[in-house]
Amino acid sequence: MTWFNQARYGLFIHWGAYSVAGRGEWVANRELHSKEDYIRDCVVPFTAGRYDPREWARLAKDAGMGYAVLTTRHHDGFCLWDTDTTDFKATALGPKRDLVRDYVAAFRAAGLKVGLYYSVADWFHPDYPGAHRRDWPDRWPDEAARQRFVKFYHAQLEELMTRYGKIDLLWYDGCIPSPTDGTVINTRIKQLQPHILINDRNGDPHDFHSCEQAIKPAAPGHDWEACMTLNENWGYHAGDTNWKTPRQVVRMLLETSCSAGNLLLNVGPKPDGTIPEESVRILRESGDWLRRNREFLENSGRSPFTWNNWGRITTKGDRIYLHVINGTGPRLRVSDIANRVLRAFRLDGSAPVRFDQQGDLVTLHDLPASLPDPICTTFVLEVEGQPATTRAQTSFWIPG
Repeated sequence: MTWFNQARYGLFIHWGAYSVAGRGEWVANRELHSKEDYIRDCVVPFTAGRYDPREWARLAKDAGMGYAVLTTRHHDGFCLWDTDTTDFKATALGPKRDLVRDYVAAFRAAGLKVGLYYSVADWFHPDYPGAHRRDWPDRWPDEAARQRFVKFYHAQLEELMTRYGKIDLLWYDGCIPSPTDGTVINTRIKQLQPHILINDRNGDPHDFHSCEQAIKPAAPGHDWEACMTLNENWGYHAGDTNWKTPRQVVRMLLETSCSAGNLLLNVGPKPDGTIPEESVRILRESGDWLRRNREFLENSGRSPFTWNNWGRITTKGDRIYLHVINGTGPRLRVSDIANRVLRAFRLDGSAPVRFDQQGDLVTLHDLPASLPDPICTTFVLEVEGQPATTRAQTSFWIPG
């Protein structure tokens, strides 16, 4: 898990034929498309005419990310690689191009770890229980259909694991209905790619827990990742302008890192392969902040410090990072610190900060009336020993 915990931040990319509709990745299901209609309306016009994954990789680097995950196949079943299992693929329809191969090459060349998303669900497959359900199916049509489908999707994963060199991460989704024989294929994948990391959605063996559209840390001792969108959709939605701000992105990154977790932040490229301008702006602005304050992120530990109303506290080694989002005026009082503080300074620029310590209460003095960074200003406390608290929070409520 070394690179995963060092990175702490990755790019999720939801892109496929559904991007043509511009109404999110569930359009085939929500709007009751037949496969023929979907091919006509979304797959054939999906030409990816401006697709340049080198630009995507540059954006990920600018944002301060260490890895990426691309949807090789979403629930619509349309494959972005040159599979032998079906003609419903990008090399036969639409782009007439292996989009996965280009992605892997570009991100590997940029020094980023390469992840592949794969949905087990396949709405248009004849053995899958239906394209237009309003809930996930809870059973297979019969055992023979299940076995045929399992053989089909296992074959696709074998292709992805043997045709593109080293793959660093496999991100499962849509592993419904049970059983999907996930242990069988995961064991095989570990044989083919011994260093690969697998999320927890298709059984064992797996390496990390994943949560979606909510930051829910795994139990201590377990690696984990939260995947979040930049607006309210995963796939491209032309009408969704409810964008998160760079400040909100930084706050999400602080939320995950203070519990020793990763943030996988999503973009939904347009059908031509370009990433929406607003997504680019948000990622670059938050990336500028991260470049100035990056020290706290890599291999961040589980912070023992919990609730406050001015920001977040992360820890690493012998340092406590005070990420101030809501300014507190000329003084910042931080309680529950069990360690002796040796020095205090601003992370961006290393300017020293005057402080005093009375027991477990540390006060920073002479802070500027307006925080110097409008996104978040981070102060560092260098302490004796491993950061520890005098008052552990054992419930939702603030300790008395």
